[in-house]
Amino acid sequence: MNIRIAIIGAGAMGADHARIVTEDMPGATLQVVCDSDAARAKSVADAFGAADSASDPEAVIARGDVDAVIVASPDFTHAPLSLACIRAGKKVLCEKPLSQSSAECLTVMVAEQAAGARFVQLGFMRRYDPSYAEMKQALADGSLGRALMMHNFHRNVETPAADFTGAMAITNSAPHEFDVVRHVLGCDYATISAAQPRRSDARVAPVVMVLETTDGQLVTIEINNNAAYGYDVRAELVGERGSIAMNPVAFTRRDTDLISATAYSSDWRGRYAEAYRRQNRAFLQFVRTGQFPEIGSDCWDGYCAAVVAEAGVTALSAGRKVAVDRITKPEFYA
Repeated sequence: MNIRIAIIGAGAMGADHARIVTEDMPGATLQVVCDSDAARAKSVADAFGAADSASDPEAVIARGDVDAVIVASPDFTHAPLSLACIRAGKKVLCEKPLSQSSAECLTVMVAEQAAGARFVQLGFMRRYDPSYAEMKQALADGSLGRALMMHNFHRNVETPAADFTGAMAITNSAPHEFDVVRHVLGCDYATISAAQPRRSDARVAPVVMVLETTDGQLVTIEINNNAAYGYDVRAELVGERGSIAMNPVAFTRRDTDLISATAYSSDWRGRYAEAYRRQNRAFLQFVRTGQFPEIGSDCWDGYCAAVVAEAGVTALSAGRKVAVDRITKPEFYA
């Protein structure tokens, strides 16, 4: 069966999803591209051969010629549009976060449970990146022994907006780390602390977090949104018998003028291209079969990311360690 997909949001992320649907998802058709900017929606639709473009997302979700939805619109729209997909009985791949509010995440969870089936897959695509998959496998096969620590850093060239803050680094940038570390270690967080060094200018300084897991590991996460030199994400998992670290991804090295150099990407799209392809193909299979992807992120994972981010913002503001308090995991998401 050919699956007709609508993409809501025609910015950089939505356009990238449109390309993946068109080029890398056999059995899927790019049916509609929707954006509040009708001209931008039409531009992306034309570029990737979509059958139509539109500007009303809820009307698109309700259309009879749309089988499934990818939401890549601004963060504040994610929960409302996920709810609209649940009401329409259509599977949705929603970019992270489900919401920056844990209370709003709970609202989506309640609606999904009332519908009696899972409809929402969250775009925590790092679960599909080979490097994190190999880290998780190294724990599963016992070669590292017990996990002790996981070190992570996430660096961007510069902040996406002049009014970007340290709190936004926690709520906007860090959720990928919050989720993939939970996935690799197989446990949740118990506490979080956060602090920032002082920069010499007015740009937002890096945020460094230390988290304790419910299984007694320590996790460090550095978010540096003004690293200047490039997009750079790394991780190291340390066990009792060894460690496993992510290698920088570079296809070439250039040697000129007595210098040997490799290049950095300017953003996430090149670094995680394969992870996005794998994630989107898993979503397509979810739509076809109704069986939730084995390593996919669901609404519970979105709620957990929101809870730890909220605790992290409190920790940064208060200058102290904060407990990460969650509700009991519903059996529905077991």
